Amino acid sequence: MAGQKHLAVVGAGIVGLGIAWEAARRGHRVTVIDPAPASGATFAAAGMLAPVSELYYQEEQLLALTLASARRYPDFLQGLGTTGHQAAGTLVAAFDAADRLALEDLRQAQLAQGLRVEQLTSREARRLEPALSPALSGAFLAPDDHQIDPRVLSAALLDALAEAGAGMVRRRAAALARSGSGEVTGVVLDDGTRVAADETVVANGLGAAALDGLPASLRLPLRPVYGDILRLRVPQALRPLVRLTVRGLVRGLPVYVVPREDGTVVIGATSREDGSDAPSAGGVYQLLRDAQALVPAVAELQLEETTCRARPGTPDNAPLLGRVAESGGEVPGLLVATGFFRHGVLLAPAAAKVCADLAEGLPVPRELLAFRPDRFSTSMEGSQR
Repeated sequence: MAGQKHLAVVGAGIVGLGIAWEAARRGHRVTVIDPAPASGATFAAAGMLAPVSELYYQEEQLLALTLASARRYPDFLQGLGTTGHQAAGTLVAAFDAADRLALEDLRQAQLAQGLRVEQLTSREARRLEPALSPALSGAFLAPDDHQIDPRVLSAALLDALAEAGAGMVRRRAAALARSGSGEVTGVVLDDGTRVAADETVVANGLGAAALDGLPASLRLPLRPVYGDILRLRVPQALRPLVRLTVRGLVRGLPVYVVPREDGTVVIGATSREDGSDAPSAGGVYQLLRDAQALVPAVAELQLEETTCRARPGTPDNAPLLGRVAESGGEVPGLLVATGFFRHGVLLAPAAAKVCADLAEGLPVPRELLAFRPDRFSTSMEGSQR
């Protein structure tokens, strides 16, 4: 490392906090800028660290990044204390015959990628999780898929950053500060105050594209994908409702039930692009109906919270991560880490390593060029990267 640097991290969701944590523990000075830390998509997220069961068709390139990030989690959590991490695995269940066929097709795709997915009979599945419905048509086990509580993790990251002496500025970033030569030299806050920095990391999710001072050619095509998510308390007599994360297809619709250490479960999540950040009555009904089809005792739980947040999606559902090119060269002092869609919690360690490495002048693997934040910019279209 070529000496200590000062990093200004715009955004205190799980990705921004993770980048700040990685930089701080490498000995750099850090200032995090966010008016309401960990209150956006991080607050709603279920926190599944599930690169296997979240594999989607035609996203094989993203799979390599999610697997690498999942492997980094144990090191990433070192020194953070209580994080809500559970390594119990994920059980994937099919409601009817069509769901079973769809999950079997997915399992074949997972096996083709060398992933561990074990087929279970319904009896074996219910031996692992007695609360599962006896009417399920099939199940699979993804033993390497874990989960973490994003609210507990973000609180641990905030505490660790405070202990490390990191600054926390609870204001909105309005613009990037740039020198006459085009270098990014820090952040301009909404009250006009400037925060000088050697490297500025734009990690504020959907707000990234609205920052003034971004390179003129840079296009960050972020779209809000809203998701309803529920939190329910399990009565003492029913605990534990489930020990594993239970994911399933119910008449073609995905649903998951994630157990927490505090006696609650998280049920989610819908996916809609209707522009509404209010929980949808139809979405809440769908989640409860489908979760109950997998785990009938869900009907006996106490509904504590309904939440809706927007996840930052991109055209290819992959993150915008790395440096930005402008006028034939990379913009000094600028890093971008946004567009993580449904993988923000899972990819936090990978984003943290990439940004810290780039800030220190270290090279990143060639395969990460596929996630460059300027890949949708006019200056990059048709170019070889």
